[in-house]
Amino acid sequence: MKEAIEGLKPKSMWEHFYELSRIPRCSREEEEVRDYIIKVAERNNLKHKMDQVGNLVVKKPAAKGLENKPVIVFQGHLDMVCEKNKDTKHDFKKDPIKLKREGDWLKADGTTLGSDNGIGVAAALAWMEDKETKTGPLEFLFTIDEETGLTGARELSSDMLDGKILLNMDSEEDGALYIGCAGGKDAELFLSYESEKIPSGFEPVLIKITGLMGGHSGLNIHEGRGNAIKLLNRFLWKALPQVSGRLASIEGGSKHNAIPREAEAIIFLPKDKKSDLKKLVQEYNGIFKDEYKPIDPKVELSMSESGFDVPEQMYTSQLHNRLLNLLYSLPHGVMAMSHAIEGLVETSTNLAVLSRKNDDLAILTSQRSSVGSELTEIHDMILACGYLAGAQVKSGGGYPAWKPNPDSSLLKRAKKVYKNLFGKEPEVKAIHAGLECGIIGDKFPGMDMISFGPTIMGAHSPDERVQISTVEKFWKFLDGLVKDISSQTVNV
Repeated sequence: MKEAIEGLKPKSMWEHFYELSRIPRCSREEEEVRDYIIKVAERNNLKHKMDQVGNLVVKKPAAKGLENKPVIVFQGHLDMVCEKNKDTKHDFKKDPIKLKREGDWLKADGTTLGSDNGIGVAAALAWMEDKETKTGPLEFLFTIDEETGLTGARELSSDMLDGKILLNMDSEEDGALYIGCAGGKDAELFLSYESEKIPSGFEPVLIKITGLMGGHSGLNIHEGRGNAIKLLNRFLWKALPQVSGRLASIEGGSKHNAIPREAEAIIFLPKDKKSDLKKLVQEYNGIFKDEYKPIDPKVELSMSESGFDVPEQMYTSQLHNRLLNLLYSLPHGVMAMSHAIEGLVETSTNLAVLSRKNDDLAILTSQRSSVGSELTEIHDMILACGYLAGAQVKSGGGYPAWKPNPDSSLLKRAKKVYKNLFGKEPEVKAIHAGLECGIIGDKFPGMDMISFGPTIMGAHSPDERVQISTVEKFWKFLDGLVKDISSQTVNV
């Protein structure tokens, strides 16, 4: 696996990325990767401290004569989304990520790669060990549990940072500087599980949606990628009345911030209706392939009559109807585009996870918006759908948006450095995703921030890959910007 990074530059950063790929670091399981960073800090005689939830800050003193330069904060998150293809044998609690190089891309074998945010963390580690570059004081902030709820940033202690310049290395587009992000909120709906006996003569069938790209519910939501839960429900809603079918189980999706790639349901129906169901599966498989050919050409609706665990009971007719109607009525996708920034998704919602939780069927949804009032509006719309279906509803904790500041002195400096290095202006953008900058800026008033990174595609899915050539550009820009800040005679 290490041969995948051989010859890549900068060597120090890629070496750390390789080591990170060998360390389990799913969300809320960051202990081992934090210990690795502490060991790097200690062997370089750098002080570190940890707050009550496990966020870590490493402090690197200024070079001689640069003690009065502004403190620069490098920031990234320790956790990664742990997703794999169903046919991939991998235990994220102990197995290393298998790295593969394909041309100008680095990816993993059947799992997420962890470049989100392993690239940013590896860059920070390389800077921690750098002995040659003369800079002012540096702080390296490593937060926990970004992917499942921005927990680390939310709970970050107010005494952890001294710096007022923050470089967030968690964006995924080469040549772009981000200066704003959406706020977000989750809504979860619960229907009480009710079951009854399976009628005589009814037999089980497994219906599955597979082959979808999925992806990040903020970064990819505007592309119109298929949602496995919505597509499966669309088929069931239409087909089951025609074959007298009844639901016995249904599930799909895995993360609140990922568009569901796969979903499946077990249904019972009269034996003599199986041929009719098979025809409907073939019909809708063709419909889905035709509709999603430009964006999700590998979508597959399939039917199996064996090879799965058969439930002992099926849903009551009331639960069956309430669930399918609720899933059909819940919105998914882009709700509004920004009038202020061309091409920016302003408001969206993701129908993210459908699962069984104890005595309930749970539907997890996630809303985003860069406008606070619109975030409240779409969140309330989801709750209203739940109320109509007689569901219990639960609102998750939200996080604030990061309001763009085009007059930021850090942004002006970053644009100058970028143009000097690459001969063209960077794009200045806001992102329809939750960056920790919004929360950190709220906790540390006056923090001047930008977010940037190399090109990463397919984040939060096993298709995740990072473009190698853009990683070297990312490093050169980071190097140039830090040197520029540390060379100024006046603090920014």
